[in-house]
Amino acid sequence: MKKVRWGVIGAGGIADRRTIPGMKKAENAELISVMEINQEFAERLKLKWNAKRAYDNEIDLLNDPEIDAVYISSPVISHAQQAIAAADRGKHILIEKPIALTAKEAEKIVKYCDQKGIMIAAGFMMRFGSYVQEMKKAIAAGKIGKVVSGYGQFTCWYPDMEGNWRQQKKTSGGGALMDMGVHCIDLMQYVTGSKVCRVAAFNDTLTFNYEVEDSSTLILQLENGAQCIVQSNFNIPDQASKWRLEFFGDEGRLVGNNVIGQVDGGNLDALFCGKSGAYDPIQNTQEIEGEEIKVEFGDLYTREIISFGDSVLNGKPLEAPASEAVYIQKIIEAAYISNEQNKIINIDE
Repeated sequence: MKKVRWGVIGAGGIADRRTIPGMKKAENAELISVMEINQEFAERLKLKWNAKRAYDNEIDLLNDPEIDAVYISSPVISHAQQAIAAADRGKHILIEKPIALTAKEAEKIVKYCDQKGIMIAAGFMMRFGSYVQEMKKAIAAGKIGKVVSGYGQFTCWYPDMEGNWRQQKKTSGGGALMDMGVHCIDLMQYVTGSKVCRVAAFNDTLTFNYEVEDSSTLILQLENGAQCIVQSNFNIPDQASKWRLEFFGDEGRLVGNNVIGQVDGGNLDALFCGKSGAYDPIQNTQEIEGEEIKVEFGDLYTREIISFGDSVLNGKPLEAPASEAVYIQKIIEAAYISNEQNKIINIDE
């Protein structure tokens, strides 16, 4: 079987914990090279994952003639430079979100790759969740009628850490919203098939001392009229977290508990009512139970790598094109403006 030969830029962190293990299980992928700024660390990762070569800079890795595609999971501040360099050398790109510090910078990357004939996808691996896919199918089939409400919550415990790039605006672009809320915004659009057109936001740092927000709540209006809430936090203990994705329509509901995150799991409570009749003054909802949808769980990252590889090898459309990440970054920037100016912001294309 033909395989995409991969290089990984920023092979520590999420790459080491999740993406490389997922890549190793993908039948259409082969790990060739890893890169970290510390050569000794890079060598350890090379041995750990049985890669052929280890580098301490992205240029040497990108000049490796065996590599067809790169996965970029370095700090956000480095994304633009590394993506442009990859495109210049003919390497297809899977890049972690956010794909750049600003939407304008991200748009330049995507346009540059398009001009070079390079495929570039964003690391929205949650799109590949078993229950996320079931939600998308159910809504597309009209099983809950017109979507009128959505809710997403994604959180973690992320205390003050000296020198941490995610806790500095100049290197991260933002905090909990930029790092975690981005996934929920993406899923609101991806699952419903409708774009966000307006946003109002509250962003604050309530618990820790770093300059980016540790708490964020967004109110989103979709083009189909649905009203959605996205909450992201760096200040909720992991053991207290409930990662939720919910949609309600005028004919039913899809309530996912822990169906998002880095592991494919959780449960989905679905209720398909059909057309409702007259007003019911009793409104007894306590006795109405939905059906639990059963799925076969898998590795989100393996699915992501396989899907990207299928696009590179067989011309299949990208499941998570970076162009869609650009629009999501515009939503996030609008949310920051909304908080600063205390007003609702319209999203412009």
